[in-house]
Amino acid sequence: MLVSTKKPLAVLRHDLPASLVVFLVAVPLSLGIALASGAPIVAGLIAAVIGGVVAGALGGSPLQVSGPAAGLTVIMAETIATFGWATTCAITVAAGALQILLGLSRIARAALAISPAIVHGMLAGIGVTIVLGQLHVVLGGTAQSSALKNIAELPAQIVGHHDTAALIGVLTIGVLLLWPRLPKSVRKVPGPLAAIALVTVLSVVAGMTLPRVNLPGDLLNIRFAPEFPDTGWGAFALAVITIALIASVESLLSAVAVDKMHTGPRSNLDRELIGQGAANMASGSLGGLPVTGVIVRSSTNVAAGARTRASAILHGVWILVFVAAFAGLIQNIPLAALAGLLVHVGAKLVNPGHIKQVLKHGDLGLYLVTLAGVVVFDLLTGVLLGIGLSVLLMLRRTVWSGIHAERDGDEWRVVVEGVLTFLSVPRLSRVLATVPDGAKVTLELVVDYLDHAAFESLSNWQQGHERAGGEVTVDEVGHPWFANGKSGDPTLSRTAAVRSVPRFLAPWSDWQAKDVEVPGQRGGPTLRGATEFQRRTAALMQPALSKLAGGQSPHTLFITCGDARIVPNMITTSGPGDLFTVRNIGNLVPARRADPSMGATVEFAVGVLKVREIVVCGHSGCGAMQALATGAPDGTPMLASWLEHAEPSAKRTVSVTLDGERPDAEVNRLALHNVLQQLEHLRHYPLIAEAEARGELHLTGMYFDVGAAQVYLSDDGSPSFTPVGAVTTSGS
Repeated sequence: MLVSTKKPLAVLRHDLPASLVVFLVAVPLSLGIALASGAPIVAGLIAAVIGGVVAGALGGSPLQVSGPAAGLTVIMAETIATFGWATTCAITVAAGALQILLGLSRIARAALAISPAIVHGMLAGIGVTIVLGQLHVVLGGTAQSSALKNIAELPAQIVGHHDTAALIGVLTIGVLLLWPRLPKSVRKVPGPLAAIALVTVLSVVAGMTLPRVNLPGDLLNIRFAPEFPDTGWGAFALAVITIALIASVESLLSAVAVDKMHTGPRSNLDRELIGQGAANMASGSLGGLPVTGVIVRSSTNVAAGARTRASAILHGVWILVFVAAFAGLIQNIPLAALAGLLVHVGAKLVNPGHIKQVLKHGDLGLYLVTLAGVVVFDLLTGVLLGIGLSVLLMLRRTVWSGIHAERDGDEWRVVVEGVLTFLSVPRLSRVLATVPDGAKVTLELVVDYLDHAAFESLSNWQQGHERAGGEVTVDEVGHPWFANGKSGDPTLSRTAAVRSVPRFLAPWSDWQAKDVEVPGQRGGPTLRGATEFQRRTAALMQPALSKLAGGQSPHTLFITCGDARIVPNMITTSGPGDLFTVRNIGNLVPARRADPSMGATVEFAVGVLKVREIVVCGHSGCGAMQALATGAPDGTPMLASWLEHAEPSAKRTVSVTLDGERPDAEVNRLALHNVLQQLEHLRHYPLIAEAEARGELHLTGMYFDVGAAQVYLSDDGSPSFTPVGAVTTSGS
């Protein structure tokens, strides 16, 4: 749990040490990001201080640490080159104000709608761009104006003359690569700090002459830097929107990622956006780079044991104190060392884990397009290309429909699945054209939506095929989109579609009644049902059934009436292998030795299969109970003989209830009594009585109200049957 900042001891114990660790990581990264952005070196330090103090205090993510981020280096370099530094500071201020407005409008979560593949591709593109540019600096050269030029010039730079700056840059990268492999006690010092410190000391001791960090002499004499342009307000506004959106998305995604790293309070994303906006307004006003939430610093903060936002605030304070007291030390840092650090940071932005993740989700193309767009063009263009492609993919996935034709003996079957709209009409027409004239065709529609264009295409083809002597039967699985269109009352939207009961649940008469009277139909509705199973269900069930092929291990012996309206697996949401089911007229359990069939069932279920439960299930409107109450119909002597086993049920006098109410119909009261009586009969079977006494078997009474689709239960023979859950109905 996170600890309140009002508890000073907790802050001293957890947040103070964590803030020092984050501070040590933040200083070299801030300097390197300023270098890569083409901004004054001190701008990175100002952003780090403001990000820690302002965003840390006002933001909505308690453990997120903010500051200048590598994700904005490319766009900042372009902005500074276009507008100059003073106007760029004004852009940062305006972007911060826009972020505050976005936070106040409570739309922060909308940023999360951007595909992670685009975000990861954007970061990877930034990483590649940073590496391509800073490699030139590491090798003793100068970064070119674009990634393509950097690629073109890189071979000559690699084989060219390398001075001491190249040695320092390569050595920095080597230390950073080696550091994670060192003992844990050594790795308590952050890798970036260790690398920069080691190569800086080496360069000073060896007396190397090479470019170093240059800080202004009056570092603490901060003046207001922003200057608004006299012209070009359209480009200015575009830059403001671009920086605000990218900084917001990066901060929000970082906050969500940080939430996954700890168990404390979750981030308030709207407040986080307001805090980031306030920090950017302050940073831009004081001549600093834009601020975002930074996952590298934030993850370091969590790993170091931070518990509250005090850690982020203190890290900003330490940066300010360090810069003010030890500016001379900072000026000893070689620029090549910072370039080496940036090469390492940029390479890590191309995360193999992210690539594997987007590949698994089928979004690798989206990732690569965004990456390529950022590298070849610029960050905004790359992101827009990614968003554009994601919209196209979304449309394709949304309107996709599976359409195929297959020969079924002497007949043809055309199957259409998914959303069928005007976009699918060309492919639909192409498939329908493969069906020969005069053929008998079943058009099977399993569609979630059917628009006017698709309906017209199907209807016109049907009419044309029938005029040519063919026969077309339209079989709609689900909502009758096509049938409603033919009747002149088309369904206009998905929300207006009536939910249809799946065929495997619905009575056959609900979906194939029109075929009942078809002369000569072999097997009638049973055959059609079996065909439906083979076509739609068998392939789905086969893996589960193959596991049961070697034997069964049901958990329940389910005794119920043979009434056609009772479907045990449906009302218990069970499947193959779950219920050992016995059905007879009236769900009767004859007294022991009266019926060898029931005795054999009990022996096999309890003695061999070791079921853990026996359920006796009666139901409303039971014909057997009606016959018990009024006498068996004429001409049914065997039925009358069978119902003699139920006579003890008719003699029961204890009042029975459903959900506290006595049923009005006598037949339903008798059905409840009958369930309880059969449970008593079961307990006279020694095998059952012994298993129940050992606690290995439980007996349950069940009653199903057919009209209400409601299940009731009675435990331990109680005459009060209580409802299971509740049934809700809806219509359109």
